[in-house]
Amino acid sequence: MPNPTSIERRASGKRSNVLLISADQWRGDCLSAVGHPCVKTPNVDALARDGVLFRRHFAGAAPCSPARATLYTGLYQMNHRVCRNGSPLDARFDNLALAARRAGYDPTLFGYTDTAPDPRGMDPNDPHLTTYEGVLPGFSARQLLPEHERQWLSWLRSKGHSQAESRDIHIPVGAKPGEISNAAPAYSRDETQTAFLAGEFIRWLGEQDEPWFAHVSFLRPHPPFSVPEPYNRMFAPGDGPAFARAADRQMEQAAHPFLAFAMPLIGKGGFIHGGEGAASDWTAEDLSAIRAIYYGMIAEVDAQLGRIWQALKDADAWDDTLIIFTSDHAEMMGDHWLLGKGGFFDGSYHIPLVIRDPGQPGGMGGEVQRFTSAADIFPTLCDRLGLVPDNHLDGETLMPFVQGAEPQDWRDAAFWEFDFRDIALSEAERHFGLKSDACNLAVIRDERFKYVHFAGLPPLLFDLANDPMELTNLADDRDYAATRLAYAEKLLSLRARHLDQTLAYTELTEKGPVSRRP
Repeated sequence: MPNPTSIERRASGKRSNVLLISADQWRGDCLSAVGHPCVKTPNVDALARDGVLFRRHFAGAAPCSPARATLYTGLYQMNHRVCRNGSPLDARFDNLALAARRAGYDPTLFGYTDTAPDPRGMDPNDPHLTTYEGVLPGFSARQLLPEHERQWLSWLRSKGHSQAESRDIHIPVGAKPGEISNAAPAYSRDETQTAFLAGEFIRWLGEQDEPWFAHVSFLRPHPPFSVPEPYNRMFAPGDGPAFARAADRQMEQAAHPFLAFAMPLIGKGGFIHGGEGAASDWTAEDLSAIRAIYYGMIAEVDAQLGRIWQALKDADAWDDTLIIFTSDHAEMMGDHWLLGKGGFFDGSYHIPLVIRDPGQPGGMGGEVQRFTSAADIFPTLCDRLGLVPDNHLDGETLMPFVQGAEPQDWRDAAFWEFDFRDIALSEAERHFGLKSDACNLAVIRDERFKYVHFAGLPPLLFDLANDPMELTNLADDRDYAATRLAYAEKLLSLRARHLDQTLAYTELTEKGPVSRRP
């Protein structure tokens, strides 16, 4: 008997496949679909034309582990309490992989989730307790690729790159360690980490004969900033919009005590392989050169996404697969003289989101201007798959948008958090004279204003309508005192509403427990 077509499978009520793709450190403005002046992302754009593009989507936290905890659990940092890379994820929380198992899937991972395990109940000698790069509970790991990249390096050696013994392979040919160079590394466009993971997913795809759930977690465009031909020379240092920043680093650092503390700590080695010393030594021209390489890395990932789209079509799975494309957090990329992620600026938190659901043609080609959050991904999957989460969630389902509708009572602001405590070394605590629980900030940001509340430091207020680059702090301006108070109250109310509600909607009565969903 011939295999059923996609249309016949949908008509029979067969479950959809689910493909969640994350591309680490991808800025939300770096899509041609949203009008970036030079970056071209034809494959993400094609997905958006066939699905829904969310233009104001924000991460819930930074860096990687806190951001991914929000993505995977649907909880704000104030509830999941993954404060930094290395903070354990409490084992009691539900997540999208565990929920997928309840729906009958075997959720399969390609890449990494940066999930530090809950150490309670584990033996102190367990090597899982020596790294934050663990696997989210519920996932079957088909192809791990943590930051050491050993699996990819081994694959490169099998393809004839005998020198691929370490991450030194990222150093461009002819360049010195730590040198900013747009020369190509020794590996080709078909041998990148992205190509390796895409190939592993495509090979696995050919083995499937039942509905599947896969998470492809790409490392790129996360640094080190290096990319092969033709992407390495696709953009010039002068390409791109004006940087959002003060006239110089000194003015930027003077804007707030947190910036004065954090900016000098940024090291070159986190961005250019083999780099030594402080990134503050890099000039404006250096940052422009790095940004051009970053744009090329985005183009490289987009090309591999196109390869995945074609594989799904070749496997007759394109019209059976719910695809979610997003990032964990973004990248400052020279804005405010910063590289990396963290702090409070939009550049670290505005991320892409595209959802394509073949079962919802009403939303096809739609663009959403409302504020959405990484915390919304898990609730969306629960709604789409008919699942009930095992605990309170902070996010909301995006399915009304996917269906082409406008949900009622949707949020009017973005919210995110950043915790800069240092449990191992107490560097921030000593510098500021604060306890660890005061080393954090929370942001509420709508179309007009952005308010940043620090638990132990002065607040910030930006008038985004007149100061979109976030350069002028109005928190101490008497003319804006009422605005500052209003946004502080708005933030307080948001946090009060999102305190863990897991049992708050249950009441014990004479007839037994009464529960209702909010």
